[in-house]
Amino acid sequence: MSNSIDDDQLKSILQKYSLSFTDKKFINKLSGEDDLMMVFGLTQEIKDLNKQYWGRELGKCWERLVIEVCRQGCADFSPAIRDGKDELCDLVIGTDAIDTKYRIGSGDSGTLKKFRGHAERLKNRGYTPVLLILRTDSLPQAVNTCSVGGWRVLSGQDTFEYLSQTTGFDLQAWLQALRGLYLR
Repeated sequence: MSNSIDDDQLKSILQKYSLSFTDKKFINKLSGEDDLMMVFGLTQEIKDLNKQYWGRELGKCWERLVIEVCRQGCADFSPAIRDGKDELCDLVIGTDAIDTKYRIGSGDSGTLKKFRGHAERLKNRGYTPVLLILRTDSLPQAVNTCSVGGWRVLSGQDTFEYLSQTTGFDLQAWLQALRGLYLR
């Protein structure tokens, strides 16, 4: 497997997020974390104190890491597809239109309708909609709706395997090697 990814860019992304987390309190007890949380020394208990904040920030960090790995590792990378004010996906690799999510926690009808609509519009353009979810604890109804709505949904280990096969870079191993890097 090729390791030709310039991880300085990836570390730069993590560093920026670490700085934005500086004002947050961290504890050393670790339980139920994912690989991205572990880089920052976050626990589920810390996330539970402000789920919206952590979900948004970790989600954006995940998106940026995936985009950067794919930008560097895939010759057929393209940026997000936009249609008017809508961003239909975060990036494209070949014919895979990829949207990244840290997890899907919302099962509201508006969110799910948006996912279905985006999948349909991407398919109409000849793309295969692929949803790469880092965590495995997404709302099952929402994941099922995305799948039925036309998305190929991958989460957890399946997401990391897809990225490794597509880019030649093992993002999971890279994140695991950085566990506690930004621990306070």
